[in-house]
Order: sequence, then structure tokens, then C-alpha cells
Amino acid sequence: MRKLLSLPVKMNLSETESQIYQNILKPASELSLNLMAIKVTERPEQFLPWCQEFMRLCSEELNLDLLEAEQFPALKKLQTNLELAINYNQIKTLRIAPWPIFASFIQQQAELHALTERMALLDYVAQLKEKSLTELISEDLFVIAGKHTAKHEPSLYPFDLEWFGSTKSAKTFLSLLSDHDAEFDQALSHIPLTGDVSAQDYKNFVIAYHAIFAHHAAGEKVTLAPATRLLAMRRPDQFIALTNSKIETLCAGFDVAKFKNTDFDAYWSDLIESMRSMAWWRSNEPEDAEELKLWKNRAILVDCCLYADKQLAANSNYIRLRDKPKRASSAGSGTTARRSKASAQELVDRALASDDMPDAVKAQRDSIIRQVEGGKRVEDVISLLRTIFG
Repeated sequence: MRKLLSLPVKMNLSETESQIYQNILKPASELSLNLMAIKVTERPEQFLPWCQEFMRLCSEELNLDLLEAEQFPALKKLQTNLELAINYNQIKTLRIAPWPIFASFIQQQAELHALTERMALLDYVAQLKEKSLTELISEDLFVIAGKHTAKHEPSLYPFDLEWFGSTKSAKTFLSLLSDHDAEFDQALSHIPLTGDVSAQDYKNFVIAYHAIFAHHAAGEKVTLAPATRLLAMRRPDQFIALTNSKIETLCAGFDVAKFKNTDFDAYWSDLIESMRSMAWWRSNEPEDAEELKLWKNRAILVDCCLYADKQLAANSNYIRLRDKPKRASSAGSGTTARRSKASAQELVDRALASDDMPDAVKAQRDSIIRQVEGGKRVEDVISLLRTIFG
């Protein structure tokens, strides 16, 4: 372990990497005796593989039972610093990566980053673009916004809505979106659905977006994350969805100055313009069908170049809701919150559109809608009727 810890000294580290290395050593020193007990077999000679191997050892080989209570914060700090190091190096690679390298890396990370779920979300949103925000039921509006709820039944929404960035804590944004969806529609209309998005297109969106907050939530801080979620859902080939935690990593990796989470100008001029100069983003449409799907979502898929542990995919809200044990049907249990009639109708009609749906079940549409409107799950009601009618 001592030899592993000292290996980066012999590497040709950049100034940023040298600082990252020093930040890793600080908490590691508080765990030195525990780390020395780990058997080391791999000693990478480059910094990124070194960080990845050290992270693996800390996550999988370190004996947690031997740690004192006061050492756990140091371990957490060490893992955080290693994650930042991995993120920096993987994002930095994007500066020079051609499209085949980018696509190959995304495909290699598919399982860790739940790529199938992410693509299902993006495919679903692509269908929603045929409607305006004002025409969407609340469940679909939250798909675009990035807030997963118990109303998003796994059978109808087979993905976590919060991939690429959750807005569940952005309460003012969610409230405004629900109450003034037409104004958000108008703001997003400045972003064309095809072709390049210009700086003026983006500027017009920002002006309209800020106006919504000024008119209906004066004094509230207007932050980037919710806005970039909307932009990236509308044009996943043009915009990166931000969270507060991503800003520092992406700025460091793209070699631009870190900006505040309220700096809409820097998001475009520094981050997006930098991305638009990179070879993988500027590449022509690939001929391979699978690669083409990635290419059409290439900006938002920068997310898959960030560090992911083995638990990330399993922690999907979709999987948690799908695998949640059903409660006994007593005293109102087994139900969710009441739905609007419009919402119930649309969700039921989607479910009944299945090719294998028996006609006898389809004939119960009105009854199903009433039960779903009252709070029962579409899947549960249809499952019961399938049992009854065979």
C-alpha cells in the first residue's frame, strides 16, 4: 500500500492533478494503519487508473469493522476526493476525444449508469415534445421537470425521472411550472427542436425564464439547475443538465473557470461553447443505429462520464418503486394519492392500448378510470380484472 500511495509522485501530473493528489493524501493519512492492512496487487502507472484502483480498495477491501468511529469522516472525505479526481480525469478526456471514443466509453459504462433506463426516459420525453406543456398531465410534466413521485407507476414509467438531475428540492420552480406552464412553454419555444441552437436563442429563453420568476416569485433566486433540466430535455444533443455538485467537476474538466449556480451567461459562454468545440460533439451523424441514438442525446450523456459506483443503478427510484412490497388492502391501504380525471383517463388509455389487453378488460374502461382517479394503481386494477376475465 505504501508503494501504491507514492506512485503518483513519479507520474507527470498537471498542477490541478497534483493538488487533487495532495487532497487525497490528507484524509488517507488518518487511515494509514487500516490502509496498510489491505493487500495490493495492482499498481497503475497512470493517474486515472490509480484513482480508480484506490477507490476500489477503499470501497471493497478496507475492513470497516476495524475503523474507529472518528475515522469514518476521513474515509468519507477520502472517497469524495477520489470521486472528484476520477470525474476530473474522465471529463478532461472529453476535450480531445473523437466520437468513437466517447460512444465506446458510454457503452462501457452502460450498466453502471443505468443507460437503458436513461434512454427510456429520453425516448419518452421525445414523444412528449409533440404536445405543449399545457397539454401534459401532471405526471408527464414532472417527467420533463425531473421529479419522481409515487404516482409514476413502474408499469407506465419504466425509468427514474431524476436521471441527469433531480429538481425535487426546487420547490418554487416546481410550483411555478405547475401553475404557469404556458409561460414556461413560451420560454422553451425560443429553443428550436431541430438544428443548432444559437446564442440568441438561448438568451431569449433566459430572458423569458427569468421573467416568470420576476412576475410570480419576486425575490426568489433563479438558479441554473432547473432551467438546464428543461433545456436538456428539450434538446439533449445541445445542453448538459446541471446540478450544483456537477458545476465544479465539469468546469475543472472542461478547463473553464468555476461559475455560480445563478450565472446563466457563463453556463452558455464557458460550458456549452466549450463542449461545442469538442470533436465528439462536432462529429457527423454515425451510421450505426445504436450509436445514432447516443449521438442524438450526446450532450446530456456527458453525465455518463462521471463516476458511478455499483449502487447507483440499483438506487433508481423506478426500481425502488417497482420492488416496493405491496401493503395489505386494509383501511385504505394499497392506494396512492387521488389523481385528476384527465390524468386517470390518459394513464388508463395508455395501459389499455397494450396489444395483449383482453377486450373484456377494455370494456371496463370507465370503471378502471374511476378507481384510478380515486387513488388505485392502474397496474393493480387491470391485473385484478385480468384475473377475473381470464
